[in-house]
Amino acid sequence: MKKTLMTATFALMASTTLAMAEGQLQLYNWGNYTSPELLAKFEKETGIKVTVTEYDSNDTALAKVEAGGAGFDLVVPSANYVPIWVEKGLITELDQAKLANHKNIAPEWMDVPWDAGRKYSVPWQWGTTGVAVNTKIYSGDINTSNVFLNVPAELKGKINVVPEMNDVVNMAIFWAGGQPCTEDKEVLKKARDALLAAKPDWISMDYGATERLSNGDWAASVNWNGSTMRARLATNGDVKYGYPKEGYPLWMDSVALLKDAQNVDEAYKFLDFIMVPENAALISGFARYANGIAGSDAFMPEDMKNAPEVVIPEEFKASGHFLPTCSPQAQEYMTAIWTELQK
Repeated sequence: MKKTLMTATFALMASTTLAMAEGQLQLYNWGNYTSPELLAKFEKETGIKVTVTEYDSNDTALAKVEAGGAGFDLVVPSANYVPIWVEKGLITELDQAKLANHKNIAPEWMDVPWDAGRKYSVPWQWGTTGVAVNTKIYSGDINTSNVFLNVPAELKGKINVVPEMNDVVNMAIFWAGGQPCTEDKEVLKKARDALLAAKPDWISMDYGATERLSNGDWAASVNWNGSTMRARLATNGDVKYGYPKEGYPLWMDSVALLKDAQNVDEAYKFLDFIMVPENAALISGFARYANGIAGSDAFMPEDMKNAPEVVIPEEFKASGHFLPTCSPQAQEYMTAIWTELQK
């Protein structure tokens, strides 16, 4: 009888859990990156409520999920991290038969090096990492990593560097004449020395550049293009975005289905939903980054169609590089530089 009672109890608990999960979706995404309008539209059309938990870096997200028991269904890793998630068995291959809108992925974003054929992920947004500068405070050249590696006098003690290791260290490597994920010790030493020498001139290594550039707390920051556009709009054009001519990272964040997702049907509905051009434009309209969905341009906000932060100027296109997935040795070198920079 005790066994029967326990079995009945477990059955009741299981049915209750399923009932609670029904119509729910857990999205694990970058901070300040998910359109509330998109979520409201999705819930209205499907009845599925999306709960968003935010993270601040690829490494944070990876560690959280790898530890187990997080309870998330979807995650949004950057391009060079997707192969790592695949290799660790944390995300699952998508059943494209359940994604009628998979055909809407723009051709240039379909057979990408990090996920050929889009077997594991669908596009969220893509952009660049450069420098944002309040041009009322500094009127010099902003299209260079010297803005944060050889800080101009006007910006000393007023510039922030976002604490995103891959972006920051690779920008220093580009500046030093190297390629991303380099194992060249001479280049790595030059990049490391420049970062350590520049750090005393920085005000902080923090997130929140959109708000802090907008309210004047910071005069400059290593930053992402969409965040900088939002700051420019908030400052009536004072904040401008620079594309370092020495080299800058290109990136794309994509949505992937976690291997241990509990709300799989709901996850597929969301993945298909965000590949509708009009819905992809809602994502872009909020965070101010481009997306990878063909036909979304027709629905984009007018102020994004020719925005200098979104449309890369022709003269700086060749300086942008997607970061590959580094070898273990290259990753170890970068981590060592980053650890020293954090001290």
